Amino acid sequence: MINKTILVGNLGADPEIRYTASGKAVANARVATSEKYKNASGDLVTHTEWHRLVGWGKTAEIMGQYATKGRQVYIEGKNRTRTWDDKDGVKHYTTEVIVNVFRLLGPATDKNDTNEGDAPSDDEYPAESV
Repeated sequence: MINKTILVGNLGADPEIRYTASGKAVANARVATSEKYKNASGDLVTHTEWHRLVGWGKTAEIMGQYATKGRQVYIEGKNRTRTWDDKDGVKHYTTEVIVNVFRLLGPATDKNDTNEGDAPSDDEYPAESV
């Protein structure tokens, strides 16, 4: 079986970086992908889809150091759905892309530029995001 996601889009905000109790970096970000098409009336329609990203370890650090809102990025990773119960016992679901490859595209911003960050292997990050 294959679980591979490839995205090219723009970051909706600067990534949020935090650290686990053991000191491992975790980055959360959102990326927008858009497609344009003509509807039945012939009008040009743009549909934008938002994707949640989670980077771990070195990839998280690179995301936090170099990625900025609006920057075009190339992402490779895999989908992971996690669940949790809120304080009222209501079950919630979210689907995220666990980032394995992170590349900045387009013109550089005022932060230092980098090309790629490789995420840890499958067994190096927890099954659920922290």
